[in-house]
Amino acid sequence: MIPVPPTEFSSFVDIIRQRACCTPETTVFTFSAGAGPRHSLNYEVLDRRARTIGAWLQGLGGERERVLLVYPSGLDFIAALCGCLYAGAIAVPVYPPHALQTVRTVPRLLSIIRDADPSIALVAPEFAGIFDALSETTGPGRRIRCVSLPEDRGHLAENWVPLEVRPSDLALLQYTSGSTADPKGVMITHGNLLHNSLEIKRHFKLSPDMSAVSWLPPFHDMGLMGCLFAPLYMGFPVHLMSPLAFLQRPVRWLQCISTSRAQASGGPNFAYDLCVRRIGPDEKKNLDLSCWKIAFNGAEPVRWQTLERFAAAFRECGFRIDAFQPCYGLAEATLIVSGGCAGTSPSVLPLSREALESNRVRFTDNSTVDRFTAVGCGQVGENVAIVFPETSTGCDKDQIGEIWVSGRSVADGYWNHPAETRRTFRAFRSDTGEGPFLRTGDLGFKHDGELFVTGRLKDLIIIAGRNHYPNDIETTVERSHSAVRPGSSAAFSVVIDEEERLVVAVEVERRAINNGTDHLEVIRAIRRAVSETHDVPISVVALLKPGSIPKTSSGKIQRRACQGAFLRGDLELLGGRLE
Repeated sequence: MIPVPPTEFSSFVDIIRQRACCTPETTVFTFSAGAGPRHSLNYEVLDRRARTIGAWLQGLGGERERVLLVYPSGLDFIAALCGCLYAGAIAVPVYPPHALQTVRTVPRLLSIIRDADPSIALVAPEFAGIFDALSETTGPGRRIRCVSLPEDRGHLAENWVPLEVRPSDLALLQYTSGSTADPKGVMITHGNLLHNSLEIKRHFKLSPDMSAVSWLPPFHDMGLMGCLFAPLYMGFPVHLMSPLAFLQRPVRWLQCISTSRAQASGGPNFAYDLCVRRIGPDEKKNLDLSCWKIAFNGAEPVRWQTLERFAAAFRECGFRIDAFQPCYGLAEATLIVSGGCAGTSPSVLPLSREALESNRVRFTDNSTVDRFTAVGCGQVGENVAIVFPETSTGCDKDQIGEIWVSGRSVADGYWNHPAETRRTFRAFRSDTGEGPFLRTGDLGFKHDGELFVTGRLKDLIIIAGRNHYPNDIETTVERSHSAVRPGSSAAFSVVIDEEERLVVAVEVERRAINNGTDHLEVIRAIRRAVSETHDVPISVVALLKPGSIPKTSSGKIQRRACQGAFLRGDLELLGGRLE
């Protein structure tokens, strides 16, 4: 039987069902937690497990209900996700709670439970005890039915009832950063999933005869869309590993690429930098990366220095710099907005840093000290506009503005947040009337049809590929020690040694200054609290006198002004030094 192209289907259920019929023995996912054994799923087994879970959820009344998925990375998560699609349920993937990081993971999970208000939670056995305790503290809402996947119930697959799925039907809620106390669920439809998969195929020129490797967490956009749905769409296999396995030994990632001869894999800047720092000459001897044709780089601003360092470090292993494919995307656009063209080296532009500070594009000579190398993130069309955020009018080609996106990949909005949905997803240009657009909150410009991202309009901090909201960090800082002045802290990021690092500027209570409070004690308390709560290290703590933090007339913290003062050395530091 000749496989039908995925563009002919209305949902991923149809795609998996057709592949299970035409190529049942073809392996689609292989997973390894680290040094242990590998386990695989072929299309026949994936379809049977999805029908079993789907029928089971249908029997529980799960159709059109939100179903929380509390699993570690692995094949059970994939089966549960597909089971939700088969049942016509709305999947809500979440980062699972961590027994050793409850301060960071539990509040995030509780916030998502309150917002999504699921009726069913599919929970891995190892998390069942933790989740039972959590579900008692979620406050008003429906009682959640906490269940584990059925094991030896293959007969249930025959009870599955196929449903008619429309492109506009909700498939899942993709929650934004868990570092915020109020994560928002991006409403992803079946049509969004199919269209964004097609866009990933188009940007990276994917083909069914490829294979991929991923260590990325599968609970959010890049790992979920780029490494689960897009391969399912194309029909090529993926070798998956747990994120912890990569972080413990980065060489495992490259070894998997080398031994499996995968053509596609990637991650944020920090992943490539970690490999450069942690993989030594002896480990490189057995690596052959000549097969790696698509090394995508996204989830945080792409840095040319990162690409250069990695290419130089692994040139002896057969890696070529033209394998790098910088890309740009966000959860609100399902995932990809733009991506590089496979087989060509990334586009770079030497820009004046001074001009960038004024949101202007000005090219500069390579010998100029103040040069900033901007990296292109792929070709874009009329679906991407560069707009002055203050006036909603289009920018000229030499101006930097907010990136606005339209098209069939843009999500329906935020679950249960109508006002925020209108502000973010329903923007119209005031000069042309075009819209609606998604306001990304990111800054950039287009040059020769390619998108260049220069920074963030919003205060979101991205470190090691993870988002952190400054107001959350500031709240933690203010609770860390009695000497910290309430409402007078600023968290922001700066580039130190070519990496984005966290800086907090903190006003100290006058009484604490007069009483001779130990500055080092305050700094240690701040560092410890932020590390435990947000799992991110602080590079610099700047203790300040009262009234030093820039604020608006209404008392709001001006983080950008504070960041600028820090970079200029204008902050008046207690003790005259940084820690």
